[in-house]
Amino acid sequence: MMFQSFFQGGFECSTHRRADGVRLDVIASTRHDMMAAADYALLQTVGISTLRDGVRWHLIERTPGVYDWSSFTPMLDAAIATRSQLIWDVLHYGWPDWLDIWSAEFVDRFAAFAKALARHVKDRSDEVPWFVPVNEISFLAWGGGQFKLFNPMARGRGHELKCQLVRASIAAIEAIWSVEPRARIAHTDPLIHVHHVKKGSVARAREQTHAQYQAWDMLSGRFHPELGGKPDYLDVIGVNYYCHNQWVLDGPPLDWRGTDPRFIPFRDLLARTWKRYKRPMFIAETGIEAELRPEWFDYVCTEAFAAIAAGVPIGGICLYPVMNHPGWDDDRHCPNGLIDYDRTTFQRALEEPLAKAIQRRQASMNSLKRCA
Repeated sequence: MMFQSFFQGGFECSTHRRADGVRLDVIASTRHDMMAAADYALLQTVGISTLRDGVRWHLIERTPGVYDWSSFTPMLDAAIATRSQLIWDVLHYGWPDWLDIWSAEFVDRFAAFAKALARHVKDRSDEVPWFVPVNEISFLAWGGGQFKLFNPMARGRGHELKCQLVRASIAAIEAIWSVEPRARIAHTDPLIHVHHVKKGSVARAREQTHAQYQAWDMLSGRFHPELGGKPDYLDVIGVNYYCHNQWVLDGPPLDWRGTDPRFIPFRDLLARTWKRYKRPMFIAETGIEAELRPEWFDYVCTEAFAAIAAGVPIGGICLYPVMNHPGWDDDRHCPNGLIDYDRTTFQRALEEPLAKAIQRRQASMNSLKRCA
């Protein structure tokens, strides 16, 4: 078993600057940084003990080369105290303001930070650590480098940013392994499919679909080998899949509930990725809002279990985000998690319909194990 628990939870931990210059810190806005131990313990009541969480680089290295771990150590200690397995996002869309992401210095500084982080984790825990060097390289390159939606607020430089993030990831991996050779490395990115509507758009739809693989191909050395990629860097693949991850070229998302014959079953997309890389995989992000949460969770489970039965090694399913949170752009309360909280007292409570759906799936998995 690759992870401590098959069902997992990921805390929204974005720290990027929006187009209006405001820096997000979703961990702080939900008070997860102050309540991590309670949050981790609450998830264990429904059998979730493997978690994704974030390291907020902009708080830790406010001054170049000076690391203040006070924003991170309580979360690390909470994981240790609750015996939770954590997958730490080293960079989740944000970096220190003093650092230019386009510079060669960015790669060196990120590697130094990753090395210091690995040493800090190793000093406090004997467990094998897990890291995601750069969360969603492709999405960050698209949103921040191609369409000027958030930092670094560039347009038409998506491919350039993708290459830079791959360089930084490779440098970070080597830095982490120099401290802790046992460390496991996961690389997360959306799993998508773009559908064409007429023959003339087939090539463009295919090109956009294929672009989802570029970061993983760069990391493994298949594409742009001058970046330094090699197969070992592609340790574990984390696919992020939501209801809007299949869409018509220049058009809307397809309906995932079976009303559109063009919709490709998630199990088939998982099988394609496994066939391409033959690397361990897990569903690193999945979720939906409001009353559809149990239905979407059941859909993803059904598809994942079908893929596993067909020989695709899926190591886990991570609900993401696992806790409701303020929206990126408008601070609305997003009802997309398993945990909700009072906006005044921040008292936590499980969203019962989704919790029951998870418990049903846990029970069925336990029955299968007993019969095996």
